[in-house]
Amino acid sequence: MTRVFDCGQPDRRRRGIGAAADAIAGGRLVVLPTDTVYGLGADAFTPEAVAGVLRAKGRDRDMPVPVLVGSWSGIDGLMTTVPDPVRALVRAFWPGGLTLVVQHAPTLAWDLGDAQGTVAVRMPLHPVALELLERTGPLAVSSANRSGEPPATTIAQAREQLGDAVQVYLDAGPTAAAVASTIVDATVSPPRLLRRGAVGLAELRDVVPDIEEIP
Repeated sequence: MTRVFDCGQPDRRRRGIGAAADAIAGGRLVVLPTDTVYGLGADAFTPEAVAGVLRAKGRDRDMPVPVLVGSWSGIDGLMTTVPDPVRALVRAFWPGGLTLVVQHAPTLAWDLGDAQGTVAVRMPLHPVALELLERTGPLAVSSANRSGEPPATTIAQAREQLGDAVQVYLDAGPTAAAVASTIVDATVSPPRLLRRGAVGLAELRDVVPDIEEIP
């Protein structure tokens, strides 16, 4: 049964985050607000749940699901060694609209799609998302939309596209921005900008001057 919680009301927010955490623990899908667009999330360490995200979106395994973490230290739990450029970018732009593609630790027991040992990871700047991540740990989260359709900036848009595939919707009103996160590939040296978004190239180069631009 699909449930929608108005996170603008403290009691409903508390109950909604609890219901979302329970759904994730049970391998189900949730929709949560972020500082960019609404996200479709599941337990990053439950392969069938991650597969459910891909099915709900109508997406193949060749487009792996990114991961959201709830703190700066989240990057340390995902990588064997954190390079200096990654550490600098995390300190400068997390929480916020920067996604980093990194080589994840080979010991991690997850299947996010055909990622070839990499993971796209971000810490969102949204209190509801961070509160949920504190309860659940890392989440596999992609934009809350069907593949090829515009990302959802409201719960109504997310429900229209995803419907009963999602057990819990956390409604925090329209998202603050419809701009997707910037993506930087930190698996190469120097790092390379893969997608323009919420964080500009000039801002990135203020922190890591040799970041390469999109060809």
